[in-house]
Amino acid sequence: MRRQEIDYILGKMLDSHNNVSDLNITVGKPFQVESAGQLKPVDLDPPLSRLTPFQTEIFAMNLINRDRRLMEFLIHEGSCDASYELIGRARFRVNIFSQSGNYSVVLRKLETRVPTSSELGLPKVFETIAREKNGIVLVTGATGSGKSTSLAAMLDQMNGEQSSHIITLEDPIEYRHSHKQSTFNQRELGIDFDSFANGLRAALRQAPKVILVGEMRDRETVEIGLSAAETGHLVLSTLHTVDAGQTINRILGMFSTEEERQIRIRLADTVRWIVCQRLLPKVGGGRVAAFEILGTNLRVKDTILNGESEGKTYRDIIEAGKAFGMVTFDDYIIDLYRQGLITEETAMAYATTKGVVGRGIDAVKNEKGEKTTEIEGLEVDKGYGKTTGRTW
Repeated sequence: MRRQEIDYILGKMLDSHNNVSDLNITVGKPFQVESAGQLKPVDLDPPLSRLTPFQTEIFAMNLINRDRRLMEFLIHEGSCDASYELIGRARFRVNIFSQSGNYSVVLRKLETRVPTSSELGLPKVFETIAREKNGIVLVTGATGSGKSTSLAAMLDQMNGEQSSHIITLEDPIEYRHSHKQSTFNQRELGIDFDSFANGLRAALRQAPKVILVGEMRDRETVEIGLSAAETGHLVLSTLHTVDAGQTINRILGMFSTEEERQIRIRLADTVRWIVCQRLLPKVGGGRVAAFEILGTNLRVKDTILNGESEGKTYRDIIEAGKAFGMVTFDDYIIDLYRQGLITEETAMAYATTKGVVGRGIDAVKNEKGEKTTEIEGLEVDKGYGKTTGRTW
């Protein structure tokens, strides 16, 4: 299969539906795209209803394009990450992986223009986060939840407001930042550096003010990131965790029990913000982001140092910090429902605590004068417990 054939198929996949975010190539299924969060088949001429193992392998090998490093990753680790450009159309983040002895490919479409916070509808506190001068800012969530896009918007704000040297370590480079007020050096894993830990270690000698680390994948990367934050750098990174508390615990879990106390102290001193996000199906199609945001204060530092306890959980702290831009997932989801952006079913499905969201939805319905229950005809039994005058 030649590059022209690969490009033709990818172009047809992009044109097949609106709002295409991912291209999926799996044995036993047709070519598929993810549109507004739903997988949909792609019609080709001639029709191809079921891909064979040979076809997916040929497709994968052409995307790897004889890169020995990627082949070694695929053979020894079962998957590899790459990038691919459909010239004049789109760039993709590519993951090739083995499943049941066959190869599958998922291509994530990357945007060519860096979005702004206002275009993405990010909470106002993101502007405050982008003005931090040191410490660690973590953006967390599942794969495909928009972490890289949110970080790109923050970097774009920095680029327009401050004159700094910004280094990004990415896998692969997703958004190409132009030089505005700041100077950007964007480095890609496998091309410009061999591991996030080594890339981050080298970045400390390259005089940056801001360092973006694509992902905190291991203990060594976290340790160097903490050192960078302690020496006056602003470190931005991502983790695959679902909320603020799990983010702290995931980092602590990378270290031994003997090291835990020291890591807690370092985290308490360096963590500035933890932003967790999820993408929810939107009314009318598309998706909308929901956020949980935790900012540092004395209570956060104390909880990181000593752990959560009754009445002193990260959730309690976030609920008490609404005036400072903090918000829980549940409160954010209730607000999305209030704005009519999501349905009641979606709100309940993505809630962290269903009881809280259920009560919040009922409150919104009361505000609008809507019914909060389908039960009707209830009335007080006024005769209950009264004597009937019967004598025995």
